[in-house]
Amino acid sequence: MSQRGAEAQSRGLHLKGRNMTAPAIASGARLKRNLGLWAIVGLGLGYMTPTVIFDTFGMVAEESNNVVPLAYLVALIVMVFTAISYGKISGAIPSAGSAYTYVRESMHPNAGFMVGWVALMDYMLLPLVNALIIRSYLEAFFPEVPPIVWVAIYVIGVTSLIYLTMRGTSNLNMILLVFSIVVMVIFVALVIFQLSNGAGIGTIASMNPFFHSGVAMGAVLAAATVVCFSFIGFDAVTMYSEEAKSPKIMPKAILYTVLIGGGIFLVTAFFTQARFPGWEEFAPGGDRQFVEDSTLPIIGQLVGGNVLMAVLTAAGFCATLASGLASHASVSRMLLVMGRNNVLPKKIFGYINPRTHTPTFNIVLTGAISLLAAAFTLEMIADFINFGALIAFTFVNLSVIAWFAIRKGLRKTPKDIFNYVVMPVVGTLLTGLLWVFLSGYALAGGLIWAGLGFLYLLFITKGFRKPVASFDENQPVTGYNKIPDEIGEER
Repeated sequence: MSQRGAEAQSRGLHLKGRNMTAPAIASGARLKRNLGLWAIVGLGLGYMTPTVIFDTFGMVAEESNNVVPLAYLVALIVMVFTAISYGKISGAIPSAGSAYTYVRESMHPNAGFMVGWVALMDYMLLPLVNALIIRSYLEAFFPEVPPIVWVAIYVIGVTSLIYLTMRGTSNLNMILLVFSIVVMVIFVALVIFQLSNGAGIGTIASMNPFFHSGVAMGAVLAAATVVCFSFIGFDAVTMYSEEAKSPKIMPKAILYTVLIGGGIFLVTAFFTQARFPGWEEFAPGGDRQFVEDSTLPIIGQLVGGNVLMAVLTAAGFCATLASGLASHASVSRMLLVMGRNNVLPKKIFGYINPRTHTPTFNIVLTGAISLLAAAFTLEMIADFINFGALIAFTFVNLSVIAWFAIRKGLRKTPKDIFNYVVMPVVGTLLTGLLWVFLSGYALAGGLIWAGLGFLYLLFITKGFRKPVASFDENQPVTGYNKIPDEIGEER
């Protein structure tokens, strides 16, 4: 055995004797653990963009036959089971990388790569969604201006800011989040006042927003699939595992993000549906622009005139801007890490500008993709995002079974069977219900993207003859040792 091989093997034996959840960081630098529970929850809620419920309300109302709260309730139930699985696996593998890392460590690196590749589609499209929503807001005020103008201004502004610096993003996110929620509270108060005076269904004490004649469960499940992407923020929470003051708070942070975010969505959806019992109000004269792009401006106008329309749009703008900055930066960082690990060409994607200390190529590339917002509708992009999200949610539930029940052997007591088999199986089945109602073009597009990822995996592993590179920066030594096969890796 060569001296290099012997040293590597010795290093591998040393790592096995350490805490198996400790990240192995080649540079010696570690992320600072300075985020408390509520700081992480706030970041998750900011990523979820609470005002997005107004943007998608029209299309969800049409899809569900005017029971938007029920669609959110179904989605929330699915997300709670999945969030519990995220909490369990994030406690066992406290590393950044989310679903990609969990599947890689619990199942196999190749499976992890495929899940991460599909999730990459989510990350790449989320900035595009934010650009699309911003476009719809500004179109409502300036309909004579071509959409590409607003998209270009927004993309150039966000790209330039992230290109130059990322300082203060977390604090700005919190400020914008608080402002958005305050405006949503004011909106609900106004709606309650109007309902009390005979507007909408004329009462706040009614189950009509949840159920009425003509509601089909299939339509509700299809609508729940649409709103799935509203909950993606809780998935993003796992990215802060290595920056939490204690890994023990992560399960709570994940669950709190889902429950608080879901509560905001449910309350807002209930009163909005009570105020607008029929989605046709958002399509005056048959014009479906607001339904297909964003119903937020017309909701604000119908409830409180131009003043509330402006205030609600400002809240939506701020929330979307915060989410846009976070998602744009996240995509850029993921591409950078993939470049550093040669999953993508290192010279291009792994480049950091020495002057700005930012991955400038990745930032500009993400901005260029966001320009496509001028040509798509929110419904179409949301469906594509949901494909990636459902892949991640499904495999995280399965990773709990693989890690705890299979790898750790925790399947011998009724409690263990319930926690590590029954619960994730229920989460998987509930997620499967949403899979059934995913739109055909989203399924086709997602499968094409997954197929491209599989071909790329064949290329970088030389037909599975060499291990796949990891594309998270901090590579934990957990289920799979990162020592290459030829120098002592265990399979």
